[in-house]
Order: sequence, then C-alpha cells, then structure tokens
Amino acid sequence: MALTHAASGDLLDLRPLGPALPAAKSHTLVQSPSIEIFRMVLPAGKTVAPHRVPGAITIQCLEGEIEFTAHGRSNVMRAEHLVYLEPLAVHALKAIEDSSVLVTLAHSRERTV
Repeated sequence: MALTHAASGDLLDLRPLGPALPAAKSHTLVQSPSIEIFRMVLPAGKTVAPHRVPGAITIQCLEGEIEFTAHGRSNVMRAEHLVYLEPLAVHALKAIEDSSVLVTLAHSRERTV
C-alpha cells in the first residue's frame, strides 16, 4: 500500500513520536515539484554519510539528539533546533540517541524569464 502525501492545506502532526519512536520509519510528508518534506527517523548510532543536495535544505530536530556536521564543524542538535544549509553544502548526521528530524528540501529549478 503506497503512502499518500499531504495536499495543499492539509494539517500535519509533527508531535514527537515518544514511545513509538523505536518502531517508526522515515517517510515523506509532502512531495511536489518545488519542495519535499520528510520525517527522518534515526535510531541511536545511525549515521547519514557526508552528502550534498542540489537545493536549499532545513533540518529541524523534533526529538532526541543528533550530531550534525557541516562547514567543517559539528554541533549537537536537540528538540527545537533548526539548521539551514545553502544548496550543495556537504553535511552529515549521526544519531546520539533515538531521534527524528524534519527535513525540508527545496528542489532547485532553472528560472525562466
């Protein structure tokens, strides 16, 4: 069964998963030609290797603790922390404890005049 994505105007529940976190899976909430929003679930110790994406991105920690690395420095992200990255900025993540983050990715498009 395919998961449906939110439509324009739909309300999304972003509350912490709490006790359900260990069994939760990452999933896309919104997907359109201009933006993608997904909740990434990271069990303690899980890493996301250094990578880059073509568009601007924000990462918001919803629960847990994440070591976030970009621009040659690492920071610990906790609930309510948010980071913005310009397009093509190399970044990596490591879950210090079971965590979930909200990732918003702006798809780059060539402008036409």
